[in-house]
Amino acid sequence: MMETKKTERSAEELLNQIFEITSNLYQEMSKDDDTADNDHDAIFRLLTDLGRTLVNADRASFWKWDKRKGELWTTAAVGTGRITIPEGTGLVGKALAEKRTIITHDPYNHPDFNANVDKSTGYVTKSILVMPISNCKGEFIGAYQAINKLDNDGKFDLEEDTKRLSLAAFICGITLESESFLDDSLHDKLTGIKNRMGFYNDYNKTYAKILSDVTCVRSVSLFICDIDFFKKVNDTYGHNAGDAVLRNVSGILSRNARGCDGVYRWGGEEFICILPDTDKAEAAEIAERMRLLVKDSVCKFEDLEIKVTMSFGVTCLDKNLSIEDNIKVADERLYHAKERGRNIVISE
Repeated sequence: MMETKKTERSAEELLNQIFEITSNLYQEMSKDDDTADNDHDAIFRLLTDLGRTLVNADRASFWKWDKRKGELWTTAAVGTGRITIPEGTGLVGKALAEKRTIITHDPYNHPDFNANVDKSTGYVTKSILVMPISNCKGEFIGAYQAINKLDNDGKFDLEEDTKRLSLAAFICGITLESESFLDDSLHDKLTGIKNRMGFYNDYNKTYAKILSDVTCVRSVSLFICDIDFFKKVNDTYGHNAGDAVLRNVSGILSRNARGCDGVYRWGGEEFICILPDTDKAEAAEIAERMRLLVKDSVCKFEDLEIKVTMSFGVTCLDKNLSIEDNIKVADERLYHAKERGRNIVISE
């Protein structure tokens, strides 16, 4: 009888924990855009904690499969920071590749377990459960990982714990699919970099806040650039070759930008790069470096080797102007660069 009461109390405690987390989930999802956390990070953290609670694990992490970058990374983790690994690697990659839940109670002897995190932190992993997560189309888009079972002699049960975890995995799948739709809408399908919508999304989230911060003075600059005589490329070599040139140029710009910079396809053959903590002179130097990199590059398409140049207009953002008016200033300078013979940077 005493054992039954203990079980009932344990079940009630578990239910209260679930209700507490789902209540926080509801509150987080009800926030307006000005107070909500970036994207779905807070929601994923709560869902991760929900799954950890359901299977009674010491730690847990939710992994997103970023197919655009070919990476797996934790969007939320309980007990660890963000970790990024190549797709197809680790226990998470194995679970996604084999489309099944994987459990190990001897991780250090498992060929797919990466012990580097434990070595750096001193944590000891004794048991792991990895459950792949799919969208409504049945496509696997992420995975849930629970570490170190706290009951049942420290061992996960394939049937029981997968069943328990399915609640958090189901909600995670729906949330991740929603985030993936949003992410796709912010990226240019041809080049893979962000598009105009992505620019405005990042500007409102990050760069506008830098400009409006009255506690410090920080410069934000940008340049707009386009490919010289791009129509001639299409007319001479065909539109597929033109697409290859656009991908080549966007790759040069994005690979050589700083981690804090934003690179966007503005439309057609035009690109914008926004540069935080950068004054106009520094932005002009960065634009000049980009100009030389493009000029010296060769785009190889089939049996062709295509060379192009780019023209640039640079400005330092005026916080008293709208972003559209600031871009107009840079665009006018780009027009002057075209007038002056192209393949040049204009910042005045």
